[in-house]
Amino acid sequence: MKVAYLGPPGTFGEEAAMRFAPDADLLPFPSHAAVAAAVESGMAEFGVVAIENSLNGSVAETLDILVHETDLQIQRELVLPIVHNLVARPGTRADQVQVIYSHTQALGQCRRFLERCFPKAQVEAALSTAEAATLAMKHEGSAAISTERAAQLAGAEIIARGIEDSSNNLTRFVLLGRGKHPSTGRDRTSIAFTFPEDRAGALASVLNEFARRSINCTKIESRPTRATFGEYAFLVDFEGHVDDPIIVDALAAIRPLCAELKVFGSYPRWQ
Repeated sequence: MKVAYLGPPGTFGEEAAMRFAPDADLLPFPSHAAVAAAVESGMAEFGVVAIENSLNGSVAETLDILVHETDLQIQRELVLPIVHNLVARPGTRADQVQVIYSHTQALGQCRRFLERCFPKAQVEAALSTAEAATLAMKHEGSAAISTERAAQLAGAEIIARGIEDSSNNLTRFVLLGRGKHPSTGRDRTSIAFTFPEDRAGALASVLNEFARRSINCTKIESRPTRATFGEYAFLVDFEGHVDDPIIVDALAAIRPLCAELKVFGSYPRWQ
C-alpha cells in the first residue's frame, strides 16, 4: 500500500502517515494539494493531510481542498501531539542565530518563544519543518523549528527542545481515500453546505435539524465560496455515520435548505 504525505521525510505528516499505516510505502509530496492529487491519480491509495491544530485552528489549505478541489473521502482521523525544537548547524550558539526557518504553522505555534528569545531574528517561511532543518544546515547564522527526526536526517543539532507555546499542542490529521468507510458504531461525519441566498436564520435552520434529533455537532466554521465576496460555505462535523438512519434522516431534511451539500466522509472517531 502506498500512502502520500506532506514531505520531505521528517515532517509531522510523515509521523502521522507512519501511525496510520506502519507497513506502507510512504511517498512525500510538496503540498497538501499534491497529496490529494497523488491519490486521485492513483499514485497512492491514501493521503495524509493536517486539518486542524489546537493552537492555530483549522488548516485553511486542507479545508479548501475538501470544499473545492476533490471528491476524496475522509477514511480515518488521528490526533498527534506536536513537539517543536530549535535546531541548527552543530556548534551554533543561540546568540549567533539571525534567521529562523520553519513552516508557517510551526512559526505560529512557537510565536511567544520567538518573541521572547529571538526578537531580532528574521523569520522565514519554509514548505515544511523538514525543509526548514535542511535550510538551516545550508546557511550560517540560521536555525530552524523542526521535528527531532528532521534534525537527525539533516545532521542538525537541537539547541532547544519543546519550544511550542503550549504543552497541549495537538494536530488532527485525516486519511483521504476513495470510497466510503463502513460504519463502526463510533463515527464522525464531516460535511459542507452553502445557501441559495443570504438570509437571517439560514444557518440556524440547518443546525436545528441536528439539534431536534440530538445529533452532537462537534465543530462548525466557514470558508469563502470563491464565487462571490461575502458568500461562505459552512463546514460542520457531527457524531454519527451517513448510513445511520438518524443521519440519513437529518441530511434529507437539510438538503432542500441548501444550495449545495457535500459530504467529506464518515470515519471512526479518534476519541
